[in-house]
Amino acid sequence: MDKKHTKKSITFLNESPFDIPLPENALDNPEGLCAVGGDLSQVRLINMYQNGFFPWYSDPDPILWWHPRERCVLSPEHFHLSKSMKKHLKNTQWEIKINSSFDQVIQHCANCRLEKEGTWISEAIQTAYKRLHQSGLAHSIEVWENNSLIGGFYGVCLGQMFFGESMFSSKENASKTALYALCGHAKDLDIKLIDCQVESSHLMSLGARLINREHFCELLTEHCYKAIENPALVLADTLSLQLPIR
Repeated sequence: MDKKHTKKSITFLNESPFDIPLPENALDNPEGLCAVGGDLSQVRLINMYQNGFFPWYSDPDPILWWHPRERCVLSPEHFHLSKSMKKHLKNTQWEIKINSSFDQVIQHCANCRLEKEGTWISEAIQTAYKRLHQSGLAHSIEVWENNSLIGGFYGVCLGQMFFGESMFSSKENASKTALYALCGHAKDLDIKLIDCQVESSHLMSLGARLINREHFCELLTEHCYKAIENPALVLADTLSLQLPIR
């Protein structure tokens, strides 16, 4: 059947963690919603990420799985470093760490969202991603000042792809600095692409771009199925990174 005429409908996931919906069946309204239900087990999360889905919902709603028609992605080498940001980096004494306080980062992200519009980073989400972190699949990139965590983000890394989930800043430019640090060390960490999920003016200003669903799925096959665990990021556990200055 021609994909243009495929009937779009929500898939209700069964108990199997290998039950994967078809991305092309995602709804146009709300755009990208593809499946409902299932669970947040490690096996299901890995399978869903490998196929381009991510969970996004708020309690008490059931788990909602999304696969947008246009995906916001960032190639590390295309990170845009503004003149003001470059000046800031040259003068900062901030320290960059990987995985030193994953639980703190995800809690800060949840609190930040709660203060703004209500959080989707529920206790269930936090528990699920902490399990992924303990298995070497979820990671935090952190910015520290005088032994205080001031910004960063967390996400899932499968193979050569980093799937960004949420970020926070308690000081201006902190989360941006964390993203810049990851991009600057991406070659050493064997990361080819960062999935930003949904477009925002902030991400686009940093060099992110939109690609269509089909292209994104091709990149998943190329970079995400070669290996589950990213050895470089696991070995970088609690590593301090130097800020790369261009």
